Amino acid sequence: MSFQKSPVIILASASPRRAELLRQLGIDFQQCPVDLDESVQPGESPQDYVKRLALEKARAASNLHAQVPSRLVLGSDTSVVLDGRIFGKPTHEEQAMEMLQALSGRVHQVMTGVALVAETQEPLVEVVITRVRFRAIELAEMRAYWRTGEPRDKAGGYAIQGKGAVFIQQIEGSYSGVMGLPLFETAAMLRRSGYSLWPTEEE
Repeated sequence: MSFQKSPVIILASASPRRAELLRQLGIDFQQCPVDLDESVQPGESPQDYVKRLALEKARAASNLHAQVPSRLVLGSDTSVVLDGRIFGKPTHEEQAMEMLQALSGRVHQVMTGVALVAETQEPLVEVVITRVRFRAIELAEMRAYWRTGEPRDKAGGYAIQGKGAVFIQQIEGSYSGVMGLPLFETAAMLRRSGYSLWPTEEE
């Protein structure tokens, strides 16, 4: 397979965290947020849910850029899962408290689906699952954490890359996956699609 730096990379997300992670790989890209119904379908497992949404986001952004040749479109979706229950983004303090109290002192899963849609191949989709162990969290800490503003747009009500890290005793799996874009899997997908992360890479 020959490699090139020519494909246009499109990130189907407005997330500054996903953008930061992609920039970490030295990739030039365009951000294209898409607005989708993110409701869980009846009988849908958390793993199938993040996989479906990642692919739907990538396909929607690809359709919006149908005029762009050689495009590679990345979509991603992340859910915090405990006992089979999907924890979304809290919209108010008591909802955040409920989430953090449930996660306190326990191990939960962070499932991140990542999809790559290209013109000339079948979509690539993977789900990366990371186990995260929280220490016991006091209620006063939870409320102080909410007042920082950090939990408001985060799945499960916390950010591993922010102050939420003080609650995390251990992780098993992908740190970048918990942030929202698993870099190992993303880089592998890009390579399989003919995109080189290394300017000097040859056939």
